[in-house]
Amino acid sequence: MFYFFKSSEPSALGMSLTIDDSGLIEHGRKIYQVHCQSCHGVKLEGQANWRERGADGKLPAPPHNEFGHTWHHPDRYLFQMTKYGIERMLGERYPNNMPAYEKILSDRDILAVLSFIKSTWPKEIQLRHDQINLRTRE
Repeated sequence: MFYFFKSSEPSALGMSLTIDDSGLIEHGRKIYQVHCQSCHGVKLEGQANWRERGADGKLPAPPHNEFGHTWHHPDRYLFQMTKYGIERMLGERYPNNMPAYEKILSDRDILAVLSFIKSTWPKEIQLRHDQINLRTRE
């Protein structure tokens, strides 16, 4: 069971990932290079065998391109996962390497990097992601 947090965070205020703002996308690309690329890859390809737990019990970093599952999640989930981390969303311990960025990146920075990621998806995947967002708002 995932928890969605009620707060003044951008996604809770109705803001969503934006792929039309070149300044925001470029800002997100730079953040991705610094904070995400080392695990999720230069081309958002993720780590090898990302669906199989390693000897430490942790899953490798998944891809954020169209071959991963990032686009299967609504904006709000992606924002909160990035900001708070999976353990806080699950409400329990979960072996993983993904840090929570709550004290590292601003809300705008998180929206920018997620918008950059979405901007790299093929148009068909972007539209499918938009539909997922619509269904979660209804």
